[in-house]
Amino acid sequence: MPSRNATTHWTGGLQEGKGAVAFDSSKAGTFDVSFPTRSGNPDGQTSPEELIAAAHSSCLAMNLSGVLGSQQLEAEYIDVSAEATLGADPAGGFAITGIAITLRAKLDGVSAEQFAELAATAEKTCPVSKALAGTRITLDAALA
Repeated sequence: MPSRNATTHWTGGLQEGKGAVAFDSSKAGTFDVSFPTRSGNPDGQTSPEELIAAAHSSCLAMNLSGVLGSQQLEAEYIDVSAEATLGADPAGGFAITGIAITLRAKLDGVSAEQFAELAATAEKTCPVSKALAGTRITLDAALA
């Protein structure tokens, strides 16, 4: 299986410094980052939490599609939103204190209960969910 990489170049201290993260593998772009925008108003910049949320939402959408396919089901669409929260770590510093996932899909032929089970399976078997196993992840899954 392939690996992917990104590179960040940072200058300055934490509060006044700034950086740029480049998506090296895909060449999709370079994005500005700074601590003040990470911990406050994004002001057009991304953050590690937003990048994790993007990874989690895209991975879960793909994984749910695969779980559905294993049951000979295909959704008309799947929408996944992930919100990663940065907070204080009781051990010191900061931590990602939780990820809230909202999942909606248009899918015929299954009950709300069956869909909830399929979505839970997809979340548990999602590679990004597994990578974030030490983080509290909540899932709100429903048919659209």
